[in-house]
Amino acid sequence: MGKDEPPEKHDKPAPAANQDVVFIHSPVEQGEGFRVIRSREDRIEIGELRPTEHGRPLAGELVKLTQRSEHARLFDVEVLLPAQRAPEAQRSGPAQVATDTYRSNWEAIFGRREESNKLSN
Repeated sequence: MGKDEPPEKHDKPAPAANQDVVFIHSPVEQGEGFRVIRSREDRIEIGELRPTEHGRPLAGELVKLTQRSEHARLFDVEVLLPAQRAPEAQRSGPAQVATDTYRSNWEAIFGRREESNKLSN
């Protein structure tokens, strides 16, 4: 090996930017589950990992974990079902009620709406 040649690297390659990894930190205080630290999409997240229960709605994503060789508490994450956002989370304000029954009752009480485009002279 000559002086002008760079030294050989024996380091592992850098992880891919799209890598999704979770580290199981500690058990939660109440119920079953664990606190976790998750690295994905160039950000770090903290959260909880809980078992699914038949008949109970999911609160978050449904994931599959595959243990990594580097550490017993380090896992690759595969998202099986993304988190479902509630429609209420996408808008603000009161609930939007617009059923046919609601409309007919509104008209019975307040009468039909007049066209706002018409100008009265």
